[in-house]
Amino acid sequence: MSELPEKQVKRLHSLIQEAETNLAAAKELLISIVGDDGTVLTPRSSHPDEAGGKVVEGVFDGQKMAGPDGKEYPVPANYASKSKLVEGDILKLTIADDGSFIYKQIGPTERKQIIGTLAQHDGAYYVEASGHEYRILLASVTYFRIAEGSQVTIIVPADNLDAEWAAVEAAL
Repeated sequence: MSELPEKQVKRLHSLIQEAETNLAAAKELLISIVGDDGTVLTPRSSHPDEAGGKVVEGVFDGQKMAGPDGKEYPVPANYASKSKLVEGDILKLTIADDGSFIYKQIGPTERKQIIGTLAQHDGAYYVEASGHEYRILLASVTYFRIAEGSQVTIIVPADNLDAEWAAVEAAL
């Protein structure tokens, strides 16, 4: 049996990570519906105009949202990429009666754009800019069709240039 090319192995790794994120979201949703002890919970709303759903506000960390209770909620990579979310953005998550997760950015942090070069190592993508290496989502690489070594405009929090994650604004 021949070995899979490196590109296929990396794609498999990415698919596994995506499946793990989806599994974490499903577990979180199940706990929000059934509770830790297995009894069905009645959904409550923190806002009257959103009756029938659970609402959680939190801070985006580059991949997921950290809630005020310390729980982490997976943010779909395609939403984070297309919405150009950056570390520190405030999000609102509504967990609807049908189990769907609905995210909305409610407090964008101040941003700064910088130009860098796309690199890949350790199974992840990075943009090297201003003497710092920022991780970017695979969804951004595929959405913008960026090749390794390409010049990229990224968005970082203006007050945290040492952030770990960045959002892709455009491929140059």
